[in-house]
Amino acid sequence: MLTIQNETTAALDLGWVRSQFPSLVQTVNGHPATFLDGPGGTQVPERVIDAISDYLKRDNANTCGAYATSRHTDAMIAGTRSAMADFLGCDPDEIVFGPNMTSLTFAISRSIGRELGPGDEIVLTHLDHDANVSPWRALEERGVTIRMVEIHEDDCTLDMDDVARKITERTKLVAVGYASNAVGTINDVAEIVRLAHERGAMAYIDAVHYAPHGPIDVRALDCDFLVCSTYKFFGPHMGVLHGKREHLKRLDPFKVRANTNTIPNRWEWGTLNHECIAGITACVDYLADLGRQVKASASTRRAAVLAAYDAIGKHERGLMESLICGLLAIPGLKLYGISDPKRFDRRCPTIAVRIKGHTPLELASQLGERGFFTWDGNYYALNLTERLDVEKDGGFLRIGLAHYNTAEEVERLLAALRDITG
Repeated sequence: MLTIQNETTAALDLGWVRSQFPSLVQTVNGHPATFLDGPGGTQVPERVIDAISDYLKRDNANTCGAYATSRHTDAMIAGTRSAMADFLGCDPDEIVFGPNMTSLTFAISRSIGRELGPGDEIVLTHLDHDANVSPWRALEERGVTIRMVEIHEDDCTLDMDDVARKITERTKLVAVGYASNAVGTINDVAEIVRLAHERGAMAYIDAVHYAPHGPIDVRALDCDFLVCSTYKFFGPHMGVLHGKREHLKRLDPFKVRANTNTIPNRWEWGTLNHECIAGITACVDYLADLGRQVKASASTRRAAVLAAYDAIGKHERGLMESLICGLLAIPGLKLYGISDPKRFDRRCPTIAVRIKGHTPLELASQLGERGFFTWDGNYYALNLTERLDVEKDGGFLRIGLAHYNTAEEVERLLAALRDITG
């Protein structure tokens, strides 16, 4: 474990990384602020803040105007589509911007729902965030049948045999998360997409929680749609959707008449949040710069982003091993999800626990007073907390690591938990 940590420290210059994030220097009650709340939203680099501010100072205008600032705005949005295309591995016209992942998912579900009715089925899972459940369940009003995939409760993984059983010739769409925002499980989305396509169904992937931790390649996955939120991977509060060009052209969106019928704009309603879109490019460029630091030979932005995630993954793996090992040594603690280090490639560094004699809210509150920012509750993974019978008494305490966290922060957190529960 120490070898892994030393290797990743050499590859990932934590001093440089942490210097990019101005919020990390805060204190709480004299304690250094330790941001372990990334699953609810990561911190942002200074360049993202500057990009948002600079846009408002210099180019604040609506689109498609016959004057300079409007043309600058058009160019900026086009540039951000290219940045997100590099991030996801697709083409710029397959990138749709929206206020958040939930709104984008409702928009797509409403459109797909126009083609569905009694006898059609949609497959969902008990592991997902409700934003990838409720928008599809809403189609039950059209007579659509919802099938829920079971989980293995002992390690909070999907039952892949049940996935295969639930996808039939009647299935029109399979919606699944790339990774669980509650317990960190990484799903075999490539296999799920293959199973969906084998039966003629579309595959909709919620990558919100996976995006800060691992690289995404929508072409390799062959998914029909993939959605993420930039505020979960060091950017502003925005949602981004990738849709295969054929679907974005064929499906009929709900929209105002004045909006163009060309893609991707036909899926973007009203005036977008231009300043935050400017921040998205800065967010992707931050990751690319990180990648060039660890792999100078990265010749394209896409290659640099992939190099960054290689370093991020190794660094987070070392932190996660230390954290889980320390947590499992705390008396009365129950960890939900994969705990076997040999299977850590199947989980993100997002840890859900409960400790006997302490509610998740009590733990989060006491940690918060000591400068540790963690979450308590269900994080909208409501089907999971209900299934595991923890919803009625507070859900989980969730500890979320990001690449800007350090081994020293992990040790201080473990010491604080031992003190609080001892």
